[in-house]
Amino acid sequence: MLGTLIGLIILCIVLGVIWWGAQQLLALIPLAEPFATIVRVLMVVVLVLIVIYVLVQLLAMGGVHVPTFGASLR
Repeated sequence: MLGTLIGLIILCIVLGVIWWGAQQLLALIPLAEPFATIVRVLMVVVLVLIVIYVLVQLLAMGGVHVPTFGASLR
């Protein structure tokens, strides 16, 4: 379980740096207002999906069973 917590901390740091870099690069690209908002929303959605996926994998490695959508269809 300690390894899982260390993995979560490292995950937060790495994703934070990637998020910061993406925000900095997005500021350099001139986009019209509706497109800039759409890109920001898509970035948030993708980041949340990545975080949820990695958290489920780390929890599974730590011995915590997390039911997924595919398992509930059986």
